[in-house]
Amino acid sequence: MTAAHPPPATGDYDTSHSTAVRRYNHTYGLVPPAVESLETQEARCLKQIARREKPIDKYLYLSGLRNTNVHLFYRLVTRHLKDMAPLIYTPTVGEACLEWSNNYVQPEGMYISYADRGHIASVVQNWPEPNVQITVVTDGSRILGLGDLGINGMGIPVGKLALYVACSGIRPEATLPLTLDLGTGNKEYREDPLYMGSRRDKVTAEEEAEFLDELMVALTEKWPGIVIQFEDFKNPFPALERYQGKYTCFNDDIQGTGAVILGGIVSAVRQSGTAVKDQRAVFFGAGSAGVGVAKQIVEYFMREGLTEDEARKCFWLVDTKGLVTNDRGDKLAEHKVYFSRDDNEGKQYKTLEEVVDHVQPTILMGLSTMGGAFTPDMLTKMAKWNDRPIIFPLSNPSSKSECTFEDAIKYTNGKCLFASGSPFDDLEYNGKILTPGQGNNMYVFPGIGLGTILSQATTITQTMIYASATSLSHSLLPNETSQGWLYPEIGRIRDVSVVVAMGVIRAAQKAGVDREQSIKGMGDEELEKWVRAKMYDPMEETERVEKEVKTFGMSNGVNGTAKAGRGSHL
Repeated sequence: MTAAHPPPATGDYDTSHSTAVRRYNHTYGLVPPAVESLETQEARCLKQIARREKPIDKYLYLSGLRNTNVHLFYRLVTRHLKDMAPLIYTPTVGEACLEWSNNYVQPEGMYISYADRGHIASVVQNWPEPNVQITVVTDGSRILGLGDLGINGMGIPVGKLALYVACSGIRPEATLPLTLDLGTGNKEYREDPLYMGSRRDKVTAEEEAEFLDELMVALTEKWPGIVIQFEDFKNPFPALERYQGKYTCFNDDIQGTGAVILGGIVSAVRQSGTAVKDQRAVFFGAGSAGVGVAKQIVEYFMREGLTEDEARKCFWLVDTKGLVTNDRGDKLAEHKVYFSRDDNEGKQYKTLEEVVDHVQPTILMGLSTMGGAFTPDMLTKMAKWNDRPIIFPLSNPSSKSECTFEDAIKYTNGKCLFASGSPFDDLEYNGKILTPGQGNNMYVFPGIGLGTILSQATTITQTMIYASATSLSHSLLPNETSQGWLYPEIGRIRDVSVVVAMGVIRAAQKAGVDREQSIKGMGDEELEKWVRAKMYDPMEETERVEKEVKTFGMSNGVNGTAKAGRGSHL
């Protein structure tokens, strides 16, 4: 009788594996016989992607590839990140979420329902991976700019964790996409026979808080030290305030968005020639993301010498009712109060245009999801008032961007320092090719996660988030800065993540929340080598497995009796 062996994992079916590895992993005969080069595999994948016309069809193909040949998927994504990121995450993931229940084929994460309260820990035990290091958690209540999608929001944790793997080298099996089925206020989904979530209205805030309390305990008991990232909660502040400092957690919508925009602002302010004390920022959009971004910039201004009150007074926030003021007559949401103006002398500015004319800002920031809100007239005035106006239309997708890159360049006569939330194409202007900056969260959150995991931080401090932003601004190469870029070239994202992770590690050490003792005395050069050595590299997986099989087979004098391992975690 032969000994039973574990079933093959998805990565074991890789057609780049030699015959010896296939025999070892018990996949010999289960894949076509050719042993292929990585280049051949890539060519086939690119051909299949090109064959599909719609982005959602490309998304579904890549999703299937990730679930059947995980290392090939990540080889493809890391080598073609600029083209693949929009397909596996924004903007295509928005359509994927809208149609999640309709397109469902196979499980891609964990769903925990409100009905599971009282025994969440037993549900968590069903996840098959023993060494999870990071999870992205959503309740689906505010997916991108699409609203409450319920469990259809699972596309967000799946896509976000794919970027953690591709951009910062966290191993695929160390990630857990997690969606909380807490009902949905979306009546259309509740009545849709194909909707795969609970057919109940959204639980109350109090019920969700109690549920999350139990979830946090279950996750950390199963995987001590797990990094928990909250994503796309309608009201993200309560959970962050409740668990920050107690668990190793952060909210990417608030802190990650704030950090990546801060990184761009640091670069922009440096290039603008206008001193920090003279900056005047108008924010169109005063939701959680807008306030989170503004608070990050306040911290930067304070570190540049301003008092907190002086820094706070550099911001004018505009919502659907106009300038946020103390005497506007409505009850302000709690998160808006910090930036509410008291110097308007009783006058209410009801439109963005009125506020812009009143403030004459140096920075115009958009987080409103109102496409075209930054009009040609506004942009022209920004160039009149400033030598290098800072224009950041950050709303996603591109149809909701407050202005296009082309309009920003055209109406500021090429003077603006620009970054958007959505990607825009390069533009030829006055004989030069201009490249738009994109304030994409993938510049910081992978490095935050990697640095937190590697330092074994017990919590994620505000200083660690701030360090991710300043590290990002320092990651620009001289040739990128000379071209007026505010963010590094996206193809360098893994190098950028190393810089960000190192900044996060140093901040964790300074705050005394790190537990990894072996790196405390390392200099920057040694630390960089250590960080890179810990990162998962899909390009090396085939060679690693070949060596592992050869070593294990030679030491045991056997062939085909055990599987190759998956490699060590970070």
